[in-house]
Amino acid sequence: MLVVVGILIFFFGLLFSIAWHELGHLAAAKLFGVKVTQYMVGFGRTIWSRKKGDTEYGVKLIPFGGYIRMIGMFPPKKDEEYGRTVSSTPIRAMIEDARQMSAEEITPEDAHRQFYQRSPWKRIIVMMAGPVMNLILAVGIFAAILMGHGIMTATTTVASVSECVLPADAPNKDVCPAGAKPSPAAEAGFLPGDRILEFNGKPYTTWEDLQLAIRQSTGPVPVVVERQGQQVTLTPSLMQNQMPKLNSTSEYETVGFLGLTPTQVLVKQDIGGVVSTIGGFVSLTAQKVIELPQRVPDLVSAIFGGERHADSPVGIVGASRLGGEVLASDNIGVDARIMLMFNLLAGVNLSLFVFNMLPLLPLDGGHIAGALWESIRRGFAKLVRRPDPGPFDTARLMPLAYAISLVFIAYSLLVLVADVVNPVKLF
Repeated sequence: MLVVVGILIFFFGLLFSIAWHELGHLAAAKLFGVKVTQYMVGFGRTIWSRKKGDTEYGVKLIPFGGYIRMIGMFPPKKDEEYGRTVSSTPIRAMIEDARQMSAEEITPEDAHRQFYQRSPWKRIIVMMAGPVMNLILAVGIFAAILMGHGIMTATTTVASVSECVLPADAPNKDVCPAGAKPSPAAEAGFLPGDRILEFNGKPYTTWEDLQLAIRQSTGPVPVVVERQGQQVTLTPSLMQNQMPKLNSTSEYETVGFLGLTPTQVLVKQDIGGVVSTIGGFVSLTAQKVIELPQRVPDLVSAIFGGERHADSPVGIVGASRLGGEVLASDNIGVDARIMLMFNLLAGVNLSLFVFNMLPLLPLDGGHIAGALWESIRRGFAKLVRRPDPGPFDTARLMPLAYAISLVFIAYSLLVLVADVVNPVKLF
């Protein structure tokens, strides 16, 4: 029951995130006088709608996205183009069909309320408003958690000592096989509760810095620890071992290995800590979005019984399932479950922001790139005293947009199948 409740809570949280995104587009478009005929959450058949003013507000059957419909997304053909022979190629037909659909809802009284007529900076704001709303929601959730509840932070105090050396991809890390080599930390006599003060002659106060130093070291290294109020010097002989890359669970590298697990404590963050932490989240999310094409082989392998890594891409089904897993988990307390669910929701919104800012049609970033290019063209024409080239005709890019849409749909279906047959598991 808790799994079902968690799935439903997270699912509706995702729907709210989509509606919140489209609300940004809607508010900005109306602010600049663009007529918006539809505000919809979902795709496909409409299951509920209500019209207020110029806009029909509604919910559609397939809850995998949303949209607003603005009139005049594409400029009309230039006067000199009307006298030319119309090409019958499929690509040309796509362009003209897109232009015609954009013009269907334009009435004489609304002729001045078209999207393409707005200056480039206004169109940029309209298209950025959706992703920025997701960013605002993500930052708000993260800031509330970081400042009000805190974040689990690794310290330089030892929580546990590995008994033996195992590669990172070992099937069971809790059992040392016969003949396994003792870990450098176990051989040197490290104990849980030891607080590391110095490593190789340098003082350390954060686990992040100490971890980097360990990974870059090999051979005998003096380590000063505080144990029961006394300073003790230990000399482990670090070895090379296969470990996950930092900020990754699916990629490995050979680095220095000591064999310690740090103690985690809950630390509330100040404004500086919040800015730094969220900046790291944004950077990591951008990296993961860029890596999406590289994940295709892993997703295919996962569908056919291979390992599904914890950082594998997930869709709305997989994300909702994670919400259910978190709420039903007995591994952590109730407050930690709630915080983790909000963290997941904030992470989804951060991903929506980064993904939608990619400069590709039909994403918001594609329209932003078109408006920026128009601004550059017009500025250059003015500088060299040439005639105004007019608005950039994004309709000409619609064949490319359709191709990219097909790629997105195929990728989404691949993720959906993987989420169903081999879902990501947190615990």
